[in-house]
Amino acid sequence: MNFDWDDQQRSFRATVRDFLAANLPANWEELAHGPGSEAQSAFSKKFCGALAAAGLLVPHWPARWGGRDADPWTSFILAEEMWAAGEPRGGQYMNVNWIGPTLMSFGSREQQERYIPPMARGQTIWCQGFSEPESGSDLASLRTRADRKGDNYLINGQKIWTSYAGDADTCFLLARTAPGKGGISIFLLPMDTRGITVRQIPSIIGEGDIHEVFFDDVEVPASAMLGEEGQAWTIVGKALSLERVGIPRFALASRMLHRAVDILKREGRYGPGAIEQSARAHAACEATRLYSYNIIDQRCHGQVPGPEASAARFATVQAERLVAEFVVEHVPDALAGNHAMLLAHHQRAIVAGIASGAAEIQLNLIATELLELPREPR
Repeated sequence: MNFDWDDQQRSFRATVRDFLAANLPANWEELAHGPGSEAQSAFSKKFCGALAAAGLLVPHWPARWGGRDADPWTSFILAEEMWAAGEPRGGQYMNVNWIGPTLMSFGSREQQERYIPPMARGQTIWCQGFSEPESGSDLASLRTRADRKGDNYLINGQKIWTSYAGDADTCFLLARTAPGKGGISIFLLPMDTRGITVRQIPSIIGEGDIHEVFFDDVEVPASAMLGEEGQAWTIVGKALSLERVGIPRFALASRMLHRAVDILKREGRYGPGAIEQSARAHAACEATRLYSYNIIDQRCHGQVPGPEASAARFATVQAERLVAEFVVEHVPDALAGNHAMLLAHHQRAIVAGIASGAAEIQLNLIATELLELPREPR
């Protein structure tokens, strides 16, 4: 097995790094704090517009949608470099990674023509309406309802922990149209629709990142439904496999680990205890990287990733936590704001086990679907 990059891949990575060096402002590391803040969201639109103009926003998309038909490795190299830099695309990584490709697979022609071009130009931000107060990663128990009313649906309910909702243009919303697991449908819902209320949730992970969203008699046309009624489970299964591995958070964790080690070396404090702890964190980051690469390789060979995506997701959680613990133990002044990017990573690591599916849910999927362990009798 060849673990090296070919010349084309190395050239693409260098191009992305050159773009970042030329387009990130001098105060970027302070701006990266608060990934859903008003300032960061405004910057991401400008930055993603420049990425699009340079052909670097969606190179892995089909040419007809503004891409250049590049392979999954191109997409992942791009994501690695963006995350290593602190993810300047902000909430638009969702558009690039999974919302756009999902619409390409399941959207009507009208939906595709309305929503995909603005994504390819870097001009729009989406949020995902999944979690609810009593239905976090257990999507089958969600209660937000969409009741048919002639040619429209009337939506009532609440979502919580919704990243980027305060600045999003459109919501990828899951709502119940019938009882049971097969009774969940997806709506593409403009956030300026009457009856939607967004409230920011105070957070320790950065300004403006998470919100509550309330739906009170929100009326939408049936044409806002993605796919068919009750098809959400099939669509979300594909979308989440793209999301969980399409976020190489280990790239930022690894870079921040090396930065913390460099600080300790300069200060003459990189002793045996720190060496051992950093080695464990580094090994976790590398294991996560290789696990993710295996899944990208599957995609390149036309295979649909299964529960391995959950395993890669949980490995990422563990790696981020180990790096965060190392920083807390050995560079605690970073948490006082003396090192902006170390603080930003620490805050992101706090929610690593919640974002993109709770770690406990991932462990359940690994146990039942990957290891095929029997469930305990109730």
